[in-house]
Amino acid sequence: MITFPNAKINLGLNIIEKRPDGYHNLETIFYPINLQDALEVTRSTNSDKEYNLHVSGSALDGEPEDNLVVKAYKLLKEDFPQMAAIEIHMYKHIPAGAGLGGGSSDAAYMIKLLNEKFALNINHAKMEEYAARLGADCAFFIQNKPAFATGIGNIFEPVDLSLKGYHIVLVKPDIFVSTRDAFAAIKPQRPAVSLKEVIKQPVDTWKDNMQNDFEDSVFLKFPEIAAIKDELYDLGAVYASMSGSGSCVYGIFKEPIENVEDKFCQCFCRQRELE
Repeated sequence: MITFPNAKINLGLNIIEKRPDGYHNLETIFYPINLQDALEVTRSTNSDKEYNLHVSGSALDGEPEDNLVVKAYKLLKEDFPQMAAIEIHMYKHIPAGAGLGGGSSDAAYMIKLLNEKFALNINHAKMEEYAARLGADCAFFIQNKPAFATGIGNIFEPVDLSLKGYHIVLVKPDIFVSTRDAFAAIKPQRPAVSLKEVIKQPVDTWKDNMQNDFEDSVFLKFPEIAAIKDELYDLGAVYASMSGSGSCVYGIFKEPIENVEDKFCQCFCRQRELE
């Protein structure tokens, strides 16, 4: 069986407060986009190993046992030992370290794929519980619909939001942004207007009313990322922002941009129509 885990963007990201456990409470809007990996699971003929992971496309660092799709398999295997040994084939297209949720999406889609393949009959709520144990935003990809996220990015509330007909340009430079360092420079502050209210306004007004709190510190350290945002606005974006803690920057456009990949030839750059 094969499935296609998709990416997400953050529409606004406000760091509200630091928690006693050292994490931060935040608010953001998660919006799914159709930039996809591919994930296939087949039964293994090798009875000596529970799984084999085969990765193609973009290279991934780390050992197979540290990959979130393997962790998802092991997590379900604990409760469903009847699952057979498997071969996992993953084609990585969503860039890592971009703030696009590629690894989290892979994990959530792995749970959904195993549930269907082995007829585990796990309902959506329970799948979200499993996903949340793998990462704060993993559970979002179970329902995979626009959501207002709070807590550490793990509490979701559906929002009525459609960007259908708009086009998005994603640009990721070859820069690694440490999430730990990005948080370290943040001064938490509750916004005057919640993002739930801001997204009800026309998209043209978002530029002046919606921000990603990580941008101040990340742009200061990496002016190349700030320059990409400026360039997207110069190209006519109605809204542009860094996604998550970066380093991907996206622009939302009313019309597709011709030859946009040539304009950012030194970066990962993709254009997609929003749904």
